[in-house]
Amino acid sequence: MSAPQTPSAQKSDETDGSAGRVELDIQKLHSLPSEQQDLFLLTFVSDLINHVESLDNSGLSAQQASIKNEILKIINLPTPCPTRTVRATLGQIFVKIFHRGPRNLLYETINDLLSIINAGKNEKELTARHAAVVCLGAVFGAAGDSAISLGSLTCSSLLRLLKTGRNHAGLRAAVYKALDQAIAGLGPSLDEAVARDIWKNVRSTAAGDQSIVVQRSACRCLEQLFISTIFFENSNDFESFKSTIWKAIDSHVVQVRHSAASCLAAALVKAYSEKGSKSAVPRVKKPKKSSKKQGAPAEDDEEVIERPSTPSRNSSLQLTLSLPELLRVLSTHYVRTSTTNRTRAGLAVCYRKVVNRLPVKVIEEQCSVIALHFFTELLNHSTVSYNRYRLLLTRGFVKALLESTIAQSILGEGARLNAVRWLINDVLKNYPQVVPERPAPSKHALTSALSFLAALITSLDSAIATVGELCRDALFQANQHPSYTVQIHVAHCFRAFVIAYPQQLETCLNGCISCLKKELKELSQSKASPRRSVGYANSMAAMLGTSRFQPLYGSVETFASVLTTANDLLKSSSSSEIRISATQIQVAWILIGGLMPLGPNFVKIHLSQLLLLWRNALPRPLTKDNIAQRGYLEMSFLAHVRECALASLLVFLEFNSSLITTDGSRRIAGMLQNTILFLESLPIVRTSGDLSDRLIPALQLSDFTVMVRRRVLQCFSKLVALFHLGHQEILAQSNLLSLAIPSFADPDTGPPKSLESSIASSASTFESIWDLADNWGAGISGLVEGYRIGPIPGERQKILQSMHIHNSSDEIDEKLLSPVCVAAEYDSVLLYAMTSPNDPMASHSPATAVVNTAIILFAVALPLQTPKVQESSLEQLTTILASYAKQRDPARKAAITINVATALLLALVVAAKETQYAHGNLSSQAVQKLLQDSLHTSLIDPDPVLRSISFEALGRLCSISGTQYAGSEVNLLIEKIVENRNPDARAGCAMALGSIHTQLGGMAAGFHLKTIVGVLLSLCNDSHPTVHFWALEALARVADSAGLTFSAYVTSTLGMLSQLYSSDSHNEESQSVATSNLEAEYSTPLALGRGVDSLINVLGPDLQDMTRARELILSLVIFFRREDDTRMCTQSLICLRHLSFYAPRFMHFEEYVKSLANGLSASNAVMRDISADGLNDLMKRDAEQIVQTTGPDLEDQLWLALDLNPDSPPLRNIISNWLQQTGLTDAASWVQRCQNVMSKTRLRTEPEPVPTTTKSAAPPDLQDEEVAGFASAVAGDQTDTAENSMEGQEFLKWQTRVLAMSCLSELLLMISQNTLPDQHIPAEAALQSKVADVIRMAFSASTGNVVELRILGMRVIDQVLRLFGKTPDPDFTEASLLEQYQAQIGSALTPAFAADSSPELASEAINVCATFVTTGIVTNVERMGRIFRLLVTGLESIANKDQDTTVGDLKGLSSNSRTMLKVSLLSAWAQLQIASAEQHYLEDIVGPYIAKLTPLWLASLQEYARLRFEPEISSTLGTENLFGNLNDLYAAFNRQTLLRFYQASWLRFVNAIAGLVEKDSEFVFDALDGKLEDRSNPKTNGVRATKENISYRDEPVAFFFILFGLAFEALVIQSRENTTQTMEILLALKRILRPAVSGNAVYQDTVFGELMDTLDRFALTGGMGTQTVIVEVCRNLSMDHVSAKSGQDRNERLSDDIEQLFELARVIVLVLGGLVSTLGDAPALQQRSLNDEAVALIELSLNALVDIVEVFPSVIRADLHACIIHAFCTIMSTGPCQPATVPQILPIFRRFLQVLSNNNRSSDGYETASRLVRGCLKQLLGILSRAQRRESDYSVPCAKNTLMALTILITTAGSFVPQRDLLLLHMLSEIMDCLQDLGLAKVAANCLRSLLLTTPKSSTDEAVARMLFPRLIAFVLSSTTEDPEKVRTPLMHILTTSVAAMADKSRGAAIAILVPVLLERATQEGKHLYQETATRLLDLAAADQLSFRAAVGSIEASQRPLLEEVLRSGGSSRKQVVSRDVEIDSRPTIALRMDF
Repeated sequence: MSAPQTPSAQKSDETDGSAGRVELDIQKLHSLPSEQQDLFLLTFVSDLINHVESLDNSGLSAQQASIKNEILKIINLPTPCPTRTVRATLGQIFVKIFHRGPRNLLYETINDLLSIINAGKNEKELTARHAAVVCLGAVFGAAGDSAISLGSLTCSSLLRLLKTGRNHAGLRAAVYKALDQAIAGLGPSLDEAVARDIWKNVRSTAAGDQSIVVQRSACRCLEQLFISTIFFENSNDFESFKSTIWKAIDSHVVQVRHSAASCLAAALVKAYSEKGSKSAVPRVKKPKKSSKKQGAPAEDDEEVIERPSTPSRNSSLQLTLSLPELLRVLSTHYVRTSTTNRTRAGLAVCYRKVVNRLPVKVIEEQCSVIALHFFTELLNHSTVSYNRYRLLLTRGFVKALLESTIAQSILGEGARLNAVRWLINDVLKNYPQVVPERPAPSKHALTSALSFLAALITSLDSAIATVGELCRDALFQANQHPSYTVQIHVAHCFRAFVIAYPQQLETCLNGCISCLKKELKELSQSKASPRRSVGYANSMAAMLGTSRFQPLYGSVETFASVLTTANDLLKSSSSSEIRISATQIQVAWILIGGLMPLGPNFVKIHLSQLLLLWRNALPRPLTKDNIAQRGYLEMSFLAHVRECALASLLVFLEFNSSLITTDGSRRIAGMLQNTILFLESLPIVRTSGDLSDRLIPALQLSDFTVMVRRRVLQCFSKLVALFHLGHQEILAQSNLLSLAIPSFADPDTGPPKSLESSIASSASTFESIWDLADNWGAGISGLVEGYRIGPIPGERQKILQSMHIHNSSDEIDEKLLSPVCVAAEYDSVLLYAMTSPNDPMASHSPATAVVNTAIILFAVALPLQTPKVQESSLEQLTTILASYAKQRDPARKAAITINVATALLLALVVAAKETQYAHGNLSSQAVQKLLQDSLHTSLIDPDPVLRSISFEALGRLCSISGTQYAGSEVNLLIEKIVENRNPDARAGCAMALGSIHTQLGGMAAGFHLKTIVGVLLSLCNDSHPTVHFWALEALARVADSAGLTFSAYVTSTLGMLSQLYSSDSHNEESQSVATSNLEAEYSTPLALGRGVDSLINVLGPDLQDMTRARELILSLVIFFRREDDTRMCTQSLICLRHLSFYAPRFMHFEEYVKSLANGLSASNAVMRDISADGLNDLMKRDAEQIVQTTGPDLEDQLWLALDLNPDSPPLRNIISNWLQQTGLTDAASWVQRCQNVMSKTRLRTEPEPVPTTTKSAAPPDLQDEEVAGFASAVAGDQTDTAENSMEGQEFLKWQTRVLAMSCLSELLLMISQNTLPDQHIPAEAALQSKVADVIRMAFSASTGNVVELRILGMRVIDQVLRLFGKTPDPDFTEASLLEQYQAQIGSALTPAFAADSSPELASEAINVCATFVTTGIVTNVERMGRIFRLLVTGLESIANKDQDTTVGDLKGLSSNSRTMLKVSLLSAWAQLQIASAEQHYLEDIVGPYIAKLTPLWLASLQEYARLRFEPEISSTLGTENLFGNLNDLYAAFNRQTLLRFYQASWLRFVNAIAGLVEKDSEFVFDALDGKLEDRSNPKTNGVRATKENISYRDEPVAFFFILFGLAFEALVIQSRENTTQTMEILLALKRILRPAVSGNAVYQDTVFGELMDTLDRFALTGGMGTQTVIVEVCRNLSMDHVSAKSGQDRNERLSDDIEQLFELARVIVLVLGGLVSTLGDAPALQQRSLNDEAVALIELSLNALVDIVEVFPSVIRADLHACIIHAFCTIMSTGPCQPATVPQILPIFRRFLQVLSNNNRSSDGYETASRLVRGCLKQLLGILSRAQRRESDYSVPCAKNTLMALTILITTAGSFVPQRDLLLLHMLSEIMDCLQDLGLAKVAANCLRSLLLTTPKSSTDEAVARMLFPRLIAFVLSSTTEDPEKVRTPLMHILTTSVAAMADKSRGAAIAILVPVLLERATQEGKHLYQETATRLLDLAAADQLSFRAAVGSIEASQRPLLEEVLRSGGSSRKQVVSRDVEIDSRPTIALRMDF
């Protein structure tokens, strides 16, 4: 898949057609060393096929001949001979050139290849013929229809070659494959005589060839004969064909079985006919002839009767089969006694292939026929039912076929519902038999039917609600069956049913309770009652165990009733007859066990009682003499009681381990030890033939003993696993190892052996432990299944890595991997002990479970023991193994060896810290030596499974023991490899080396890397398949674990892998049959592929720089992709996925993406998963690019793949990533995409692809027609139910549609989160244009038949209302956009409150109602219709305490559900109240109901506070109160459930109440004070309510501490988990902390201290929004402080007041310091400017500081003033604050100075204020001085701001500065200097204006004026002084204007000075200044005419003419202006009013 390097060159080459040809350089090839020639040839072939693929059609035509010649040249090479990969590639080249190019050379090519095939023995070697055969088959497969005339010759030549190559397995397999391709290419044109010859040969080979590959190829060829020809569609040929298949399908090789099954399936499917055989007989029954065929070759008999003629020669023999007949062909052979289990597995595979190949419509319509066939023809047959293993195996096959294949993969949602109806009506309801025509099904049929029903319920999930009533009734009917197996499966069905349809939980539990009580009353009267009682108990326990998954539907009353019933049964059992007592005890303990999963919150209430019950049930046993006196019946009863009690104890340990203390564990261990002593005291003979001695007829005392032992071991395993307990006491009290070792190393004899199992396990006939089919396997553990171990509880990862050795990932074939089967009835505890709803309900038999649990207990306990105990235990195991070596029982020896190896492995896994158990220690040298010896023995065993266990254990042993031990172990293994030539031993040692390196890892493994790699590379070249396969596996592991340290060996390893891949010694096409068979089982190419993938991961990104290695890897990966083996194609995708991580530039990216897209629809599940993972990786990077690359097909493939597996995480992640990346940029497309999925259908009858969208009418053009169109569209959407789906089509599964709706909801959420308040984003506009489609989808979903879909529909409606509720209609702006959809929204709400609704759906609907009302779409209550009425009726229901909370038709809700609805309703009303602050029309709507709502809101808050804060009441109750108020008793149990409801709504309640408080409503204060509460409840918040008037300044309202506690706790705790709520909580807290609500309570020391600590934290860590609220809270608390409001003297509390106020001020300063770094404790430079939000927060903080100064006592106020002055000055000196911040705080600075002045008017405060003001003046002058240096960009703004601040300081607080203060003079000098500074002059002039014009003037102001006047005059008159900004004229204006602000006595002098100055300045400047001078003179005259007249009169005579001239020029100008104004005013004008 490498990208072409020079595409331009290739293009030019292709255009001329002759250039650019690829030719093999023979000379160069032969000049290379022999070991490199194969690789060179492989590289050339890769280049050749790449070249062919790069040619266009014209170029291919031009080069076709040369390419053919090159291929023939390669075929004829004497050396190197073409190997498997080369042969296959050459065939693919032929396919490409004849598929795309002309076929002119077709005949020539075929003849050339035939000449090679038909050449004499001496002329050509078999290798050339082999290559020619492969190429010939490829040619006919691609273009056989164009070479019909050569077909017969070709087939004959290939058949003749079979004799020549009879000793070459690979050649014969290739011949059959070529025949397969030739038949497919020729099709019906194949000559019948030739076909008959092939038929004869192929049948003989398929029936019994020794080569697996040849046999497999022959079966495929036989299948092709049936598919492509019509010559064998008759009964006679079919009979002979079946005899061949029966032999082939009995193979021990999975691949052969599958090929034979596929062949038979093809024949059956082709013979299928709906009508079946009319006159024809489906098979010819000739017993004598058939018996003769069994002894003689089948083909000889067939040849006698076969005559070539047309198929229509005898229509009576035409093969046609109906579906029942077709299935009977398979079942007839299945139920034969002589049929092996391997054959049965093959027939099960054939069943599956038949089902998959028949049309889907047939399967959906005939599903009942298929299921009934399995129930009656297979399970009911005596051959199957009398053998337990065979029965369980068949049940497993039927389960796989019905549940995995048919239900999961084929049936649509509608067909599944139909299947459920059929199971209910035609199977379950037939028991008990009522009508003679409908016989009752057998227990085996019922068992599988119930399993099928449970699977259908699980897959349908919520969709089962449509048949919920039927299903429930049928299960109750079936529960009466006396069979324990049936009852267990009924209970499992009940469990699945209530999980899928939780609304039925309470009904089903109540029904079971009533039936159980009825049966318990009849125990002594009816023989069936005991069994029925146990059945009902198990069903109840199964349903009770599900309550923890769905706590909303559980009922405390029911749980309490069940526990009471169990207690009563245990009490009454002592007085009952022994068998009745046994039933009562069993039922009681089952019920108690069912309650244990409810968890600690429920169980701890009854813990002491339960421990007492267990102690009574598990007492210390009597002496042996007393035991001997008891009979079998009594001993069985005692064992039965213990087993039942231990079962409940086991569930208790699983779900309530947190309740077990050290003392409790000691007591439980004592009980278990008592049980062990009881088992040891039982007699040796534990069987009795007398039924009267049996407690249960089917169970002996030995069976009870086994079950009790299983429970003891299980309980010990759980007890030791508890982390919080010390294990030493348990270990010391109970000798666990002595209990566990005999149980798995020397287990008791299992069930009685049948004759066939005895024969199979005898020494003479024993082959393998895995072939024993007796469900006991000589005592082997069920933990081992093939190459998988476990799972064991608590493991963190799979112990054994998947080897992919067999393609036994098939569910059917996996059932043959172990000689023991699982079944649900073996352990009923699993019904209620499963930790997940989807856990498998199956267990091994009790005897096998004892072995399994003993192994786990041994593994957990061994590392915890002392070294001496460990050593003795291991020696005991060694002794046991040695003893079995001398016995003649190979099966027993093999089983015990497997058990011991598994136990040692698991113990090492625990010690290596790979589980959740305590890891202990196995570091003793003696222990390690014993482990090593035992594992080395198993490591060289011929059994590959045992070797796998051993090498995994050795790796972990080295990891535990350290580097030194590992080094010696590596050397020892290498010595064994060198010395031992046994392939099994070498393979085991090789994998041990790999496992050691994998487990060591890191630097520890690096010491041995070179040695290990060298040995493994050598073993990879070993000729034996077993050796080189396992060596390659080990090498891949080493590379994976070594990582980059392996990079030094990459080149050599890659070269070796390439050579092995290109050779014929390491694949299944080798010449030797033995080698070929081993290669077929252990695929070496697959191991090579994993090795290449490991090298890719080793190199990583370095692949981009390593050209040669990269190109070779890419070439190999492409070869993998072209393989026929699906596993190799899958491996290529894995390699390409990793290459896309490291070197995506060098891949052919488009081809890779398309291959992934195609892989989504592959038939292989592994390939689908890998394709999904690869696409998920790519979509994370750039989803849009991937979609564009693959085109529109990817979307369809994705949704169809999701429909097949809706829970696939990679597929869901693909959709999620795609949405996250493109949702905002392509919102409209996503809406359309979701709409397509909601309406998308699968075409069930046609083979054509499913259309992307359904055909719909064109959208209406007019908006007015939209409602009608909506209704019709919705009517169409309503057909999404199964029974209403269109003929031949069906909607996608509801899970897929739920995903589409969740995508739509997420899209709406994304858009709402990114929407800006002041502008629209494109996504919002796009969504607005699609709002009709969104509402249509939401309406369709909300009215569907699945609760999840309806909830999402409601949620989408709510989101649309929130997003567009206030958006006007673009066409009618006076109306809301959503007003037209009110009817649809109201209609969507109606089903949410129907009887079949759920509490969650009703809650969502209530939210929609509230959102609709608050958005203002409709403001008139009457027009709101049902939407508002629902809220009103719900409120009335809540307010009426005499009835349960309900809305609509919802009835029979649990207490939790009622609470949820109540909180939702109150939250909706709170939302209305909160919105009424902005939406004023809501005041009239909510107002009438406030009186009801406020107490309810407060009561809910009180309940929430009680749940959250009060101690658990159940923990304080004694046993005498166990039957009191259930709500109080189980408060802790419901606590977590109820808290979720209140946590989502409490903040709304608080905000609603706070809003009423702000409105100062008297009613709300009465409610807050508890005056409206019922008199029967006089206590509120722990304080008795009083009738006295409360002063809200002193005492808080009664509910204050509830409100404050909730808000404060949420702020401290919940805000960490959900930071988005912090702001809302703070705002609520701000509204609570008002004196009208809190009084003075908040100022209590403890409350205030906690509050301040929290505010400190948020002030330092919160965002600006949070800090803003904190500043406001602190300001309010300061202003409302008791010291500020109290009129009394508080000297005694002065220090406390000051401390609290300082804390509040400190928090504000913290916020300020966080914004301005120069204010911090460690001042730092402010590096960045502040945004608008930060500036606003600084303003708020400074304002708050200024405000709270007034509250402080006077003694401390001066210090605060100084701090604030420092803050102002610091901010003014900070550079980044200059542009935006300082100008905004100057008004605050002025206000502060005013406050300072007002507070210090007295003589005492003057000196302090003077000191503060002078200090501030000094700091500002310093700032100005630094700013004038111009050292930064902020200097000029800083200087300007400082000048203004100085001016504000003097004009506001100048009275505190002495008149002759040097600082004042300095300031004026600085300002005067600034007049000459460019950039500051104008600001300085304006500051001077303020200083001179200020009024009224203080003495300081007058002194400032006196000092400024001469200086300004000098500046104005001076011609030498610089004036860069031309401020002299403004200054002159300031001087003249300031005269009016002077005192009367000073004006004359000022005018007398200024008039000469003005004239002097006019003289200096010239006439252009006359007009301005005249204006200034007139200003002086206007200020004081008398003084002006006197000044004019006193001027010198020489200046008078100048004065007159100046006045004249000014006067003429003024006259001209006036005259012009008069002219303008005289014209007609229209005056606009501008005063609005």
